Amino acid sequence: MTDSDQPAEDPTDQLQPPEVLHYGPPPSQPARPTWDANRAWSSPTAPAPAPREARGLGVMPVVTIALVTAIVSGSLSAAAVANLLRPTSNGSLTVPTGSSVSQVHLDESSAVITAVARVKPAVVVIQSHSSGGVLGGANGIGSGFIFDPNGWILTNKHVVAGADQISVQLNDSRVLAGRVYGIDTLTDLAIVKIDATDLPVAPLGVSEDLQVGQLAIAIGNPLGTFENTVTTGVVSGLGRQIRAGDATSTSSEQLNNLIQTDAAINPGNSGGPLINSAGQVIGINTAVNQNAQGIGFAIPISVARPILLLALNGKPLARPWIGVYYTPIDKQLAKDRGLAVDHGVLIDPAASGAPGVFPGSPADKAGLKDGDIVVAVDGQPVDATHDLASRVLPHVPGDVVTLSVVRGGSTQQVRVTLGTLPANP
Repeated sequence: MTDSDQPAEDPTDQLQPPEVLHYGPPPSQPARPTWDANRAWSSPTAPAPAPREARGLGVMPVVTIALVTAIVSGSLSAAAVANLLRPTSNGSLTVPTGSSVSQVHLDESSAVITAVARVKPAVVVIQSHSSGGVLGGANGIGSGFIFDPNGWILTNKHVVAGADQISVQLNDSRVLAGRVYGIDTLTDLAIVKIDATDLPVAPLGVSEDLQVGQLAIAIGNPLGTFENTVTTGVVSGLGRQIRAGDATSTSSEQLNNLIQTDAAINPGNSGGPLINSAGQVIGINTAVNQNAQGIGFAIPISVARPILLLALNGKPLARPWIGVYYTPIDKQLAKDRGLAVDHGVLIDPAASGAPGVFPGSPADKAGLKDGDIVVAVDGQPVDATHDLASRVLPHVPGDVVTLSVVRGGSTQQVRVTLGTLPANP
């Protein structure tokens, strides 16, 4: 994995991810435990990385998430509760028979089996080789999944970045040469292309309305040895932020707004799908905390969807850009700063002293100013759950969005034509 940090006047900005530099500094949140996470990527010829000192976690979300249509495990849990607390005719509660509880477990197992059968044929093993550079002359093994029958595969950037050669092993045991079509400039994602047709495809779900506690199933190639391993768990948390290191522990980057799951994710699972009980991909497994048990992370599928469409249309991978620094607003900030509203984001100068509106950016051209408060994008509210970056991310460069902006106590509509996130702002 390679990632070039964006230059900024403040040396601390060199550790910030691109979306922080372009969309603004992370919001203030209560102190929480922090850790470093390792990539879920196998590198058999490289020594295991030594533990590193934990760093603070950035909290600037980068993704928008869309609407879920999956059957969630909550319904199964509800069925279990209903069986356990079954009233009698006189209103008292009876203890269920063993067969009643067993039926719930059978139903859940059946859902997992059906979901896995739907996705597993599209899961692939990706082996990368490099004579030097990022991979250190090592072979690395990760996972991926086919999202289009004509040989389009989604995986993690750190699985293929810097590789001289890539081979892809399909579920039917065929091994084909792969090439990197594009590397995402904003997240740890990459698209690989192989020359094949009529391939099985993993159905894509949506991830906006994921619920903590719903069933989560990971499929991948742990340790580069155990192909198509299936592990199950739940969605343990949403909107997580971590700093993840590569297989050689030589670099790291901030990953934001991740899905946390306790489904077992191990080195080699990187790029494999995290799916729901309906057999739809809801995330891309990307990192695991090796200092703990049951703490893995996946990039929501809705983050990937825009670049998948770009690839299928033969366009280079690109991310949208407004070009502002901002601070999320809560009730305390609104009180401290005397703001007209207690939600949205405040366009504010960066810690380095740079102006809140990046010179020459789309925001600058649209007339946005320091002190403006963005409260909605295309009528969708900007709040603690969906900030400005989240609302913009589903778009592609060239799209026009309408921002609802509070300025001087009144609200006005500002149309912004999104630009392309530059590699070196």
